[in-house]
Amino acid sequence: MKIIGVFPGSFDPFTKGHENIVNRFLPLFDTIYIGVGGNTSKKYMYTLESRIQHIKSIYAKEPTIVVEEYEGLTVDYCKSKKAQYLLRGLRNTTDFNYEKSIALMNKELANIETLFLMTDAELSHLSSTIIREIAKSNGDITAFVTNYSELIIQ
Repeated sequence: MKIIGVFPGSFDPFTKGHENIVNRFLPLFDTIYIGVGGNTSKKYMYTLESRIQHIKSIYAKEPTIVVEEYEGLTVDYCKSKKAQYLLRGLRNTTDFNYEKSIALMNKELANIETLFLMTDAELSHLSSTIIREIAKSNGDITAFVTNYSELIIQ
């Protein structure tokens, strides 16, 4: 039986913190789907196509990573991929409290287990929201986002 995980998010942008989580989950899974979804409550800075292309550029040489768009409930996406696990990264206790509620709901809705990893300490300050604010002010975000040039502002 293949062990399949889904790492979902809007990834606006996909930070080195996200990379840290995916890279540490890699040895545990036969396939990891990085599902780039839309959140109806968010206004995105980068186009969906460029977010997907950006993540693909990071994992171009990693055959166990599949990057694609998805719509709808994350648990439905997990079912469509036959994924047994949802993968999430945590920076702090605020993230944990938020993610715990979602994990419990996903378990109830679709019997999908959520696995959490703490982001490495040196990356725990990274936030897509903060990085977008730096980029909007023409600040240099190359230290926080690999292959930043792949991203296209909407």
